Amino acid sequence: MGLVKRRNAHLMCGMALCVVTIGQNVHAQEATDEGASAGSTRPASTTLLQRLVVGAGQEKVAIDTPQAVTVVGQEDIDREQATLIGDVLKRIPGVNTSGSDRAFGQTFNIRGVGAPENAGEEGRIIVNVDGVNKFYEQYRMGGFFSDPELYKQVEVLRGPASSTLYGSGALGGVINFTIKDASDFIEEGQNGALKLKGSYSSNEQGWLSSFVLAQRLSPDAEFLLTGNYRTADNYTTGNGTEVRSTFFDTWSGLAKVTANVGDEGSARLSYQRWDSDSDQQDFSQTGSDAVVMGMPTFGYVDRHVVDDTIVASYENPFSDNDWLDVKVSASYSNTATEQRNATGNRSFGLTCASSALFCDSDYGYLTAQFNIENTSEFSGENWTNHLTYGWQVAHQERTADVLTGPAAANGIGFHPEGTDLRNGIFVQNEFVWNEKLTLIPGIRFDTRRLSPNASTGISRDFEDTAVSPKIAAHYRINETVAVFGSFAHTERFPTIDEVFSTTSSRSVFLPSFGLEKEKSDNWEGGFALSGYDVVRPGDSVQLKTTYFHNSIQDLIALNSGLVAGFNNTQGYFNIDRARIHGVEVEVAYDSDYVFASAGYSHVVGRNSTNNQYLTTVAPDELSFTVGGRLPDRDIAFGLKSRIVAGPQDSCRNATTSVTCAGASASRFSQSFNVHDVFLSWAPKDGQFAGWEAQFGVDNVFDKNHKEFLNNDYSKGRTFKVSLARKFGW
Repeated sequence: MGLVKRRNAHLMCGMALCVVTIGQNVHAQEATDEGASAGSTRPASTTLLQRLVVGAGQEKVAIDTPQAVTVVGQEDIDREQATLIGDVLKRIPGVNTSGSDRAFGQTFNIRGVGAPENAGEEGRIIVNVDGVNKFYEQYRMGGFFSDPELYKQVEVLRGPASSTLYGSGALGGVINFTIKDASDFIEEGQNGALKLKGSYSSNEQGWLSSFVLAQRLSPDAEFLLTGNYRTADNYTTGNGTEVRSTFFDTWSGLAKVTANVGDEGSARLSYQRWDSDSDQQDFSQTGSDAVVMGMPTFGYVDRHVVDDTIVASYENPFSDNDWLDVKVSASYSNTATEQRNATGNRSFGLTCASSALFCDSDYGYLTAQFNIENTSEFSGENWTNHLTYGWQVAHQERTADVLTGPAAANGIGFHPEGTDLRNGIFVQNEFVWNEKLTLIPGIRFDTRRLSPNASTGISRDFEDTAVSPKIAAHYRINETVAVFGSFAHTERFPTIDEVFSTTSSRSVFLPSFGLEKEKSDNWEGGFALSGYDVVRPGDSVQLKTTYFHNSIQDLIALNSGLVAGFNNTQGYFNIDRARIHGVEVEVAYDSDYVFASAGYSHVVGRNSTNNQYLTTVAPDELSFTVGGRLPDRDIAFGLKSRIVAGPQDSCRNATTSVTCAGASASRFSQSFNVHDVFLSWAPKDGQFAGWEAQFGVDNVFDKNHKEFLNNDYSKGRTFKVSLARKFGW
């Protein structure tokens, strides 16, 4: 049995998935090795759908998994020359950003789940940084603050099946960010590396200065230190309009130590910080407000946002013991916002005297988390079995301190303080028979206790339990065709905001202790096709199609019947039942000289009670990349395109004259096509070895367009250039 177990197998993520992006040559060899173990003759060239996946200790590639999962690797991040995290995700089927293209204004949306300015939406998608849960909710602010330069990989696991291993409530899915390692930069035979990088973006006059220092301290220890400074002015849209308050100055950094412990164990300690201090920005970061008497509706404010993440972890595969494959981690996360000198808008009576929104104040989320997981392996003549089980506990504290004005002596009713204590235990089994059939059942139990701070004036705790079972199957008919299907149920707990809030706008109401959990039943099914030596020897092509149907009941929303003044009723209710269904298609081709990939998503979401369209579901979208390589010159080039349809709901289609009750003008949109070009040069040998250059033009035709879930129009034509130099010793 010990020979079956892979030494470096990690514990699973999401649907027992933890996707690992590897360098081109190593990746190709591992894919070949895996294919050989299954009796295949897979060639060395690999596509995006062949990126290596580890599931319950069983290595496989993404196309062979029973869940929709997409991996964005280092090459993709570099080629995108991303300014914001959302830039990295925009080509993944079924994934969108919402809010705005501001450093303080972005949130995520997966398969129609997720939107800004709604307390529960951030909790419906789980976001992790190296296994640390990140959560932030504040009125007219985004939910995640970081820089793309900190990460080498982003995984998106779509659908509620990820709840089993990541926590109940992942109605949309899970987004995992993986930070860089020293070994990513140190070449074989060397002990250290220094990489310097500079980037420029023309539209917003954006600049990036970055360094990476990697050092092998001994044969068993290495150290990484990175630093990034990024600055930008306001950007302009395709018609030349300047978008207010999109300027920013941010710096970020990462320090990480990795060491071998014993024969096989490894320990890691990392500290990551993102810091941005911007004065006189729009109070509303999720979209531009109307200007009244020369000032935005909510006025301006000075904001300082800091995000810290600390992780200590240990893992050991215990190759000589099939019962043990252990991973333990402890982490600390703190996201804090300081707001000062808010102007408000006196024409609307918006001042510190009338609302705590416009008083000097500090907001924050502090989370301490501990995870322990283990995988036990069993095997027979033609089968293997990987049983994973673990425990996760997290304690989160939400703070809101008003420093000036009448509210300084009281709590903030629209941003209540409190603590959130979660405990979760899970077990998941992966049974593989004859290297053809894979069955993955799993179940998770969670408990939760919300405790209000004394500043809320509430003395009652809120406690609940949740269960998240699932079953998935994947069957490989032959080397060309595979089919898969799954069912997953998950339950989302109400948040501190939804339970303890007592004010909204000018309404006052009671805490919402009568809330039921949101419940999701998700069915998925699909097929995958693989071909090799299709056009020329050594090439490969893959296609994966996934259909899903997600039924969500007891959706939590703010009571729309609230009126100004005191309402003798709870503010949040379970009022809706929603049905979200659709199809996602991914296809990829790779050869020595040509590469291509495409993704298509069609998602329909309706309120089952009144059959109205959900406002959080983005239109149909087709994205594709077509590129070429000149291997002798170490050059890659290509075209990236997004073709986005108009909104399904005619009420929100800017090309029609239809208006409907409840339709928000900020959500009016229309179809658009946006095309980008790129060129990269990374010589491996010769006098220029160690240099890397990226050049691109985004929105080549200067299209004036607006993402459906964004409240502002997007950037017009933008020229981008990056130049990096790595030194080794």
